[in-house]
Amino acid sequence: METPVTPPLPFALPAQVGLCDERSARLLAVLQSEIDRQRLPGAVVLVARHGKVALYESLGVQDPATGTTMAKDSIFRIYSMTKPVVSVAVMMLMEQGKLLLSDPVARYLPEFASQHVAVRDDAGKSQTLRPARRDATVHDLLRHTAGLTYEFMGSLPVHRQYAQARIGSRQRSNTEFSKALAALPLLADPGSVWEYSRATDVLGRLVEVCSGQTLAAFLQEKILTPLGMHETAFSVPVTQHGRIAEPYAHDPDGGLPMQMIDIRSQAALASGGGGLASTAMDYARFLQFMLNRGVLDGVRLLGPHTADFMTADHLGTIPVNPAGASPALLPPGHGFGLGFAVRTAAGLSAVPGSVGLYYWGGIAGTTFFVDPALDMFALMMIQAPNQREYFRPLFRSLVYAALLVDKPYP
Repeated sequence: METPVTPPLPFALPAQVGLCDERSARLLAVLQSEIDRQRLPGAVVLVARHGKVALYESLGVQDPATGTTMAKDSIFRIYSMTKPVVSVAVMMLMEQGKLLLSDPVARYLPEFASQHVAVRDDAGKSQTLRPARRDATVHDLLRHTAGLTYEFMGSLPVHRQYAQARIGSRQRSNTEFSKALAALPLLADPGSVWEYSRATDVLGRLVEVCSGQTLAAFLQEKILTPLGMHETAFSVPVTQHGRIAEPYAHDPDGGLPMQMIDIRSQAALASGGGGLASTAMDYARFLQFMLNRGVLDGVRLLGPHTADFMTADHLGTIPVNPAGASPALLPPGHGFGLGFAVRTAAGLSAVPGSVGLYYWGGIAGTTFFVDPALDMFALMMIQAPNQREYFRPLFRSLVYAALLVDKPYP
């Protein structure tokens, strides 16, 4: 049987959807200049508006070690761009009546019952434990307010305990991971603070319990195949290994290179928070599905109001943890929905975008944003982990610079 091919979205010339030809070319030229300076191996860029792809180009090399030319269908480790896909899976289960967002996580994963919060001394070097004021809910997991964290988000005792427990190991099954994480102290009381975390990995296990399928099987059957995302998975078949994009072996800015996950073989952990590999067109289909409010090519996976609900701000007055690395992820004028960061103010942030824009990215550099007010989305696929905080705002700024606005920002 032949492997299904990802169907492309419709195409249009940039000017037909309100993009300036000259400024679109400038976007590509700026990225090419970074490639020429060897700060970026290569990139695939895709910008779509009014349901049509207006800019879709590949630049540079796919693998610096071999010099293989970057292709539009090169395969990238998308890391945390897995999170929106898994969040959609959870919301599909909610629509099926299999869970409520207000349900305690412990209802489905008993290991999360009666958790304890780490109380730090003034110097932050030691801690005591006290019972959490309330249990984390499914809602908390979706919006990263469950009191969890990532081991690389700081240097407090909790972060060190995560590291010592090797909580990021891909050798544990999803079941084993969930139990190992639940045994560790919480960084904060659930619902008290936004802290980027391994919460979506827990959601991956929740999907398994509520659906009776493995996470990989559920995503494949219920989301990826229906949306025509035929080249998105937790591992890449051996026949397609030659299409995998790689970073520079040595960081061009002199930093410590990040060790990339192995997507050439199946890991024990199907990481709901960061395990998928994908292509630009595959992920573009997912973004068009979201921009269409839950439907693509006549296939509806979410109700339109559920899609709107996911991309609304769910933080309100809940603060962003000032002690972590979170401000770089959630800048001023932004909140967080259910799997996506959400723009709440036209100003305040250092990057452009409409109110209601939502976005996220992966630690290896991949990034996307969806602007419903302008009926537009854009994504950039790169593997440049240490340069991601530079290229994300650069890409966003260049896309908006190329847009001939025919509708004012709200």
